[in-house]
Amino acid sequence: MANANYNDIFTTTLENRSGKIADAVSKNNALLNRLREKGHNRLVYGGSKILEELEYGEGDMSWYSGYDSIEYTPKQLFTAAEYSLKLCAVPVAVSGEDLLKNSGKYQIMDLFEKRIENAQKTMCNKMSEAVYGDGTAASGKAIGGLALLVADAPATGTVGGINRATSGNEFWRNQSTTAATAFTTETLRPAMDKMYLSLCRGSDKPDLIIAGNSLYSMFEQSLAALQRYTEPKLAEAGFTSLRFKGADVVFDGGQGGNCPEDKMYFLNTNYIYLRSHKDRDMKVIGGERMAVNQDAIYKIVGWAGNMTMSNAALQGVLIDKGE
Repeated sequence: MANANYNDIFTTTLENRSGKIADAVSKNNALLNRLREKGHNRLVYGGSKILEELEYGEGDMSWYSGYDSIEYTPKQLFTAAEYSLKLCAVPVAVSGEDLLKNSGKYQIMDLFEKRIENAQKTMCNKMSEAVYGDGTAASGKAIGGLALLVADAPATGTVGGINRATSGNEFWRNQSTTAATAFTTETLRPAMDKMYLSLCRGSDKPDLIIAGNSLYSMFEQSLAALQRYTEPKLAEAGFTSLRFKGADVVFDGGQGGNCPEDKMYFLNTNYIYLRSHKDRDMKVIGGERMAVNQDAIYKIVGWAGNMTMSNAALQGVLIDKGE
């Protein structure tokens, strides 16, 4: 069996890196990076559901003078969306044979670091992929990403326990526009203008636009040289981005990109969150793990939570018809 001392070293090394893994995951995706900057990667402290309070009505206001009566009619102004807790894990293993081949303090530490770095990359890539999912992956065990929250068909389906098809729940539908004919550099900008304006409410407006290969390239080609403003913070974080009416337009395509080729998401990230359980935020779980019938050390890095939203009406998606 693998040396128990190595097990302790491996556990300590992995635990010391768990915070960095969580940080790396958020920095690997433009949306998660924005949520981290805004403090919207909030912790969950328990319960079988993750609750997001929704304000969907207005109270009464009366104009009056002197001793006029001020009317008050009790109204239901708030409700709550309920999101399920989703769990994922990345196993990290080192065989006894590898330990023997890399004996010596520094070789062992290097071996552990390489395994942990691989786990970090795996978690980064899989979470970035899940951000665009609809929650049906892995037999419904995956988080509900943008394909669910900002749906192509927003008048159907259930999000956060609220049926979008039900009369009276129109407030819980995002904006969605599909091109009548394939977008061109001439027709994309007007469609973006229309979508952006439909999502403005006072000072509330989209702050992040995410596009795949086709639509990002088309948008970039539509810009004159003097219009190609970039966002320094996103550039420093490694994201390819431009600006549109004050919103950051980010490219998430290419190798390893996950935004669908034909979509452009208009997001108001004031109302989107990544909720992580306080005891399962990219942390080592399961205590000491030595394989029972194998010569190996085995650890698990786990996460639990979900992506949530508290306002759907201020989110939108543009969909290209294609050729």
